[in-house]
Amino acid sequence: MNEDFRAACVIGWPAGHSRSPLIHNYWIRQHGLAAEYRREAVPPETFAAFIASWAERGYVGANVTLPHKEAALKLSQPDDRAEAVGAANTLWLESGALRSTNTDVEGFIENLDAAVPGWDSGLASAMVLGAGGAARAVVFALLHRGAERVYVANRTFEKAQAFRDRFGDSVKPIRWEEVNGLLAGVQLLANTTSLGMAGQPALEINVSDLPPSAVVTDIVYVPLETPLLAAAKKQGMRTADGLGMLLHQAVRGFSLWFGVKPEVTPELRALVEADLRAGATAEK
Repeated sequence: MNEDFRAACVIGWPAGHSRSPLIHNYWIRQHGLAAEYRREAVPPETFAAFIASWAERGYVGANVTLPHKEAALKLSQPDDRAEAVGAANTLWLESGALRSTNTDVEGFIENLDAAVPGWDSGLASAMVLGAGGAARAVVFALLHRGAERVYVANRTFEKAQAFRDRFGDSVKPIRWEEVNGLLAGVQLLANTTSLGMAGQPALEINVSDLPPSAVVTDIVYVPLETPLLAAAKKQGMRTADGLGMLLHQAVRGFSLWFGVKPEVTPELRALVEADLRAGATAEK
Protein backbone atom coordinates (compact mmCIF):
# COMPACT_ATOMS: atom_id res chain seq x y z
CA MET A 1 0.00 0.00 0.00
CA ASN A 2 1.16 3.54 -0.76
CA GLU A 3 3.10 5.02 2.16
CA ASP A 4 1.03 8.18 1.82
CA PHE A 5 -2.21 6.23 2.34
CA ARG A 6 -3.79 6.91 5.73
CA ALA A 7 -6.62 5.08 7.45
CA ALA A 8 -8.87 5.98 10.36
CA CYS A 9 -11.82 4.18 11.90
CA VAL A 10 -14.59 4.19 14.45
CA ILE A 11 -14.18 1.65 17.25
CA GLY A 12 -17.29 0.49 19.04
CA TRP A 13 -19.26 -2.53 20.22
CA PRO A 14 -21.38 -2.67 18.19
CA ALA A 15 -20.16 -0.32 15.44
CA GLY A 16 -22.59 -1.00 12.60
CA HIS A 17 -24.94 1.87 13.50
CA SER A 18 -22.25 4.57 13.29
CA ARG A 19 -22.63 7.27 10.63
CA SER A 20 -19.00 8.35 11.06
CA PRO A 21 -17.80 6.39 7.97
CA LEU A 22 -20.38 8.19 5.85
CA ILE A 23 -19.24 11.59 7.14
CA HIS A 24 -15.49 11.08 6.97
CA ASN A 25 -15.44 9.23 3.63
CA TYR A 26 -17.48 12.10 2.17
CA TRP A 27 -14.77 14.54 3.27
CA ILE A 28 -12.01 12.19 2.04
CA ARG A 29 -13.57 12.17 -1.44
CA GLN A 30 -14.21 15.91 -1.34
CA HIS A 31 -10.55 16.65 -0.62
CA GLY A 32 -9.15 13.94 -2.91
CA LEU A 33 -7.17 12.22 -0.15
CA ALA A 34 -5.47 8.82 -0.34
CA ALA A 35 -7.32 7.62 2.72
CA GLU A 36 -10.16 5.49 4.04
CA TYR A 37 -12.36 5.53 7.12
CA ARG A 38 -13.63 2.16 8.40
CA ARG A 39 -15.71 0.53 11.11
CA GLU A 40 -14.06 -1.70 13.71
CA ALA A 41 -16.38 -3.73 15.95
CA VAL A 42 -14.23 -4.49 19.00
CA PRO A 43 -15.60 -6.11 22.19
CA PRO A 44 -14.51 -4.59 25.53
CA GLU A 45 -12.29 -7.54 26.46
CA THR A 46 -10.08 -7.07 23.38
CA PHE A 47 -10.11 -3.25 23.18
CA ALA A 48 -6.74 -2.78 24.92
CA ALA A 49 -5.08 -5.35 22.63
CA PHE A 50 -6.62 -3.72 19.56
CA ILE A 51 -5.28 -0.31 20.58
CA ALA A 52 -1.82 -1.79 21.26
CA SER A 53 -1.64 -3.06 17.66
CA TRP A 54 -3.52 -0.11 16.21
CA ALA A 55 -0.61 1.58 14.39
CA GLU A 56 0.51 -1.78 12.95
CA ARG A 57 -2.90 -2.02 11.32
CA GLY A 58 -2.11 1.19 9.44
CA TYR A 59 -4.31 3.54 11.44
CA VAL A 60 -3.37 7.16 12.14
CA GLY A 61 -6.54 7.99 14.05
CA ALA A 62 -9.87 6.77 15.34
CA ASN A 63 -13.17 7.77 16.82
CA VAL A 64 -14.21 5.85 19.91
CA THR A 65 -17.83 5.20 20.73
CA LEU A 66 -19.68 3.16 23.35
CA PRO A 67 -18.59 1.34 25.43
CA HIS A 68 -14.91 2.30 25.03
CA LYS A 69 -14.63 6.03 25.79
CA GLU A 70 -13.38 5.71 29.36
CA ALA A 71 -10.97 2.88 28.46
CA ALA A 72 -9.60 5.00 25.61
CA LEU A 73 -8.83 7.76 28.10
CA LYS A 74 -6.81 5.40 30.30
CA LEU A 75 -4.85 3.88 27.40
CA SER A 76 -3.78 7.22 25.89
CA GLN A 77 -2.27 10.58 26.73
CA PRO A 78 -5.39 12.77 27.07
CA ASP A 79 -5.50 16.51 26.59
CA ASP A 80 -7.02 18.79 29.23
CA ARG A 81 -10.47 18.55 27.66
CA ALA A 82 -10.63 14.74 27.67
CA GLU A 83 -9.22 14.71 31.21
CA ALA A 84 -11.85 17.17 32.43
CA VAL A 85 -14.72 15.29 30.79
CA GLY A 86 -13.41 11.89 31.90
CA ALA A 87 -13.85 10.27 28.48
CA ALA A 88 -12.08 10.25 25.11
CA ASN A 89 -13.85 9.95 21.75
CA THR A 90 -10.96 10.80 19.41
CA LEU A 91 -7.50 9.20 19.16
CA TRP A 92 -4.49 10.14 17.06
CA LEU A 93 -0.76 9.47 16.86
CA GLU A 94 1.61 12.33 17.66
CA SER A 95 5.39 11.77 17.68
CA GLY A 96 4.79 8.07 18.24
CA ALA A 97 2.48 8.64 21.23
CA LEU A 98 -1.22 7.80 21.36
CA ARG A 99 -3.06 11.06 22.16
CA SER A 100 -6.74 11.62 22.90
CA THR A 101 -9.33 14.36 23.18
CA ASN A 102 -13.08 14.74 23.49
CA THR A 103 -14.66 16.50 20.50
CA ASP A 104 -18.21 16.19 21.87
CA VAL A 105 -17.47 19.48 23.63
CA GLU A 106 -16.92 21.51 20.45
CA GLY A 107 -19.56 19.46 18.64
CA PHE A 108 -22.15 20.65 21.15
CA ILE A 109 -20.95 24.27 21.12
CA GLU A 110 -20.46 24.65 17.37
CA ASN A 111 -23.82 23.05 16.61
CA LEU A 112 -25.54 25.62 18.82
CA ASP A 113 -23.45 28.44 17.34
CA ALA A 114 -24.60 27.40 13.85
CA ALA A 115 -28.24 26.62 14.65
CA VAL A 116 -28.97 29.30 17.28
CA PRO A 117 -26.53 32.23 16.94
CA GLY A 118 -26.17 34.13 20.21
CA TRP A 119 -27.53 31.25 22.29
CA ASP A 120 -24.95 31.90 25.04
CA SER A 121 -25.64 35.62 25.43
CA GLY A 122 -26.33 36.26 29.12
CA LEU A 123 -26.55 32.54 29.83
CA ALA A 124 -27.35 32.49 33.54
CA SER A 125 -29.01 29.10 33.91
CA ALA A 126 -29.06 25.85 31.94
CA MET A 127 -30.35 22.35 32.61
CA VAL A 128 -28.82 19.08 31.44
CA LEU A 129 -30.86 15.88 31.53
CA GLY A 130 -28.73 12.80 32.15
CA ALA A 131 -25.43 12.11 33.87
CA GLY A 132 -23.42 9.97 31.46
CA GLY A 133 -20.35 10.70 29.36
CA ALA A 134 -22.22 12.90 26.89
CA ALA A 135 -23.64 14.92 29.79
CA ARG A 136 -20.13 15.52 31.13
CA ALA A 137 -19.07 16.93 27.75
CA VAL A 138 -22.17 19.14 27.60
CA VAL A 139 -21.73 20.47 31.14
CA PHE A 140 -18.05 21.22 30.45
CA ALA A 141 -19.07 23.05 27.27
CA LEU A 142 -21.73 25.13 29.02
CA LEU A 143 -19.38 26.16 31.83
CA HIS A 144 -16.69 26.96 29.25
CA ARG A 145 -19.16 29.30 27.51
CA GLY A 146 -19.91 31.11 30.75
CA ALA A 147 -23.07 29.51 32.13
CA GLU A 148 -23.42 30.71 35.71
CA ARG A 149 -25.49 27.74 36.87
CA VAL A 150 -26.04 24.31 35.34
CA TYR A 151 -28.66 21.98 36.78
CA VAL A 152 -27.90 18.29 36.24
CA ALA A 153 -30.91 16.00 36.56
CA ASN A 154 -30.69 12.22 36.74
CA ARG A 155 -32.88 9.42 38.03
CA THR A 156 -29.91 8.21 40.10
CA PHE A 157 -29.26 11.32 42.15
CA GLU A 158 -25.78 10.22 43.22
CA LYS A 159 -24.61 10.35 39.59
CA ALA A 160 -25.83 13.94 39.34
CA GLN A 161 -24.03 14.79 42.58
CA ALA A 162 -20.77 13.50 41.09
CA PHE A 163 -20.95 16.33 38.54
CA ARG A 164 -20.61 18.93 41.29
CA ASP A 165 -17.55 17.10 42.59
CA ARG A 166 -16.04 17.10 39.07
CA PHE A 167 -16.99 20.58 37.86
CA GLY A 168 -17.53 22.66 41.00
CA ASP A 169 -20.30 24.58 42.71
CA SER A 170 -21.70 26.10 39.50
CA VAL A 171 -23.27 22.66 38.95
CA LYS A 172 -26.50 22.07 40.85
CA PRO A 173 -27.51 18.37 41.03
CA ILE A 174 -31.27 17.85 41.13
CA ARG A 175 -33.61 14.90 41.35
CA TRP A 176 -35.59 13.89 38.27
CA GLU A 177 -38.89 14.83 39.87
CA GLU A 178 -37.62 18.39 40.41
CA VAL A 179 -37.13 19.08 36.69
CA ASN A 180 -40.50 20.54 35.72
CA GLY A 181 -40.60 22.79 38.77
CA LEU A 182 -37.32 24.47 37.79
CA LEU A 183 -37.87 24.93 34.05
CA ALA A 184 -39.30 28.44 34.39
CA GLY A 185 -35.86 29.77 35.29
CA VAL A 186 -33.87 27.87 32.67
CA GLN A 187 -32.53 29.52 29.48
CA LEU A 188 -31.21 26.35 27.85
CA LEU A 189 -32.41 22.75 28.16
CA ALA A 190 -30.20 19.91 26.86
CA ASN A 191 -31.27 16.28 26.73
CA THR A 192 -28.32 13.86 26.84
CA THR A 193 -30.37 10.76 27.71
CA SER A 194 -31.70 8.16 25.26
CA LEU A 195 -35.27 9.07 26.22
CA GLY A 196 -37.18 10.06 23.10
CA MET A 197 -34.90 8.03 20.83
CA ALA A 198 -36.59 5.63 18.42
CA GLY A 199 -37.47 2.48 20.36
CA GLN A 200 -36.87 4.11 23.77
CA PRO A 201 -39.37 5.43 26.35
CA ALA A 202 -40.69 8.96 25.95
CA LEU A 203 -39.11 11.94 27.67
CA GLU A 204 -41.81 13.33 29.94
CA ILE A 205 -40.93 17.03 30.07
CA ASN A 206 -43.40 19.91 30.00
CA VAL A 207 -41.51 22.36 27.77
CA SER A 208 -44.31 24.93 28.07
CA ASP A 209 -42.90 25.66 31.54
CA LEU A 210 -39.71 27.02 29.93
CA PRO A 211 -39.41 30.76 29.15
CA PRO A 212 -40.48 31.51 25.53
CA SER A 213 -36.92 32.66 24.78
CA ALA A 214 -35.38 29.34 25.90
CA VAL A 215 -33.19 27.19 23.66
CA VAL A 216 -33.83 23.43 23.56
CA THR A 217 -31.30 20.92 22.24
CA ASP A 218 -31.25 17.12 22.06
CA ILE A 219 -28.22 14.91 21.33
CA VAL A 220 -30.55 12.20 19.98
CA TYR A 221 -30.69 12.18 16.16
CA VAL A 222 -32.91 9.14 15.53
CA PRO A 223 -35.51 10.48 14.95
CA LEU A 224 -34.11 13.71 13.50
CA GLU A 225 -36.85 15.69 15.22
CA THR A 226 -37.40 14.19 18.63
CA PRO A 227 -40.69 14.71 20.50
CA LEU A 228 -38.82 17.14 22.79
CA LEU A 229 -37.71 19.31 19.86
CA ALA A 230 -41.13 19.09 18.21
CA ALA A 231 -42.81 20.28 21.42
CA ALA A 232 -40.31 23.13 21.79
CA LYS A 233 -40.84 24.27 18.20
CA LYS A 234 -44.60 24.22 18.77
CA GLN A 235 -44.01 26.70 21.59
CA GLY A 236 -41.95 28.90 19.25
CA MET A 237 -38.64 28.11 20.94
CA ARG A 238 -35.27 27.92 19.22
CA THR A 239 -33.82 24.42 18.84
CA ALA A 240 -30.71 22.50 17.80
CA ASP A 241 -30.81 18.80 16.92
CA GLY A 242 -28.44 15.92 17.59
CA LEU A 243 -27.40 15.44 13.98
CA GLY A 244 -25.76 18.86 13.98
CA MET A 245 -23.70 17.88 17.03
CA LEU A 246 -22.66 14.61 15.34
CA LEU A 247 -21.45 16.48 12.25
CA HIS A 248 -19.59 19.23 14.10
CA GLN A 249 -17.84 16.87 16.52
CA ALA A 250 -16.30 15.07 13.53
CA VAL A 251 -14.39 18.11 12.23
CA ARG A 252 -11.45 18.18 14.64
CA GLY A 253 -10.67 14.47 14.37
CA PHE A 254 -10.51 14.70 10.58
CA SER A 255 -8.18 17.69 10.89
CA LEU A 256 -5.87 15.83 13.27
CA TRP A 257 -5.65 12.71 11.09
CA PHE A 258 -5.52 14.16 7.61
CA GLY A 259 -4.23 17.72 8.02
CA VAL A 260 -7.28 19.29 6.38
CA LYS A 261 -10.10 21.11 8.20
CA PRO A 262 -13.40 20.03 6.59
CA GLU A 263 -16.67 21.97 6.59
CA VAL A 264 -20.12 20.95 7.72
CA THR A 265 -22.21 21.82 4.67
CA PRO A 266 -25.92 21.52 3.80
CA GLU A 267 -24.93 18.87 1.23
CA LEU A 268 -23.26 16.69 3.89
CA ARG A 269 -26.19 17.09 6.26
CA ALA A 270 -28.63 16.12 3.49
CA LEU A 271 -26.53 13.02 2.75
CA VAL A 272 -26.65 11.85 6.38
CA GLU A 273 -30.33 12.73 6.72
CA ALA A 274 -31.11 10.57 3.68
CA ASP A 275 -29.14 7.68 5.17
CA LEU A 276 -30.98 8.02 8.49
CA ARG A 277 -34.36 8.03 6.71
CA ALA A 278 -33.35 4.98 4.66
CA GLY A 279 -32.34 3.18 7.83
CA ALA A 280 -35.61 4.03 9.55
CA THR A 281 -37.58 2.76 6.52
CA ALA A 282 -35.59 -0.50 6.42
CA GLU A 283 -36.34 -1.16 10.09
CA LYS A 284 -40.11 -0.83 9.69
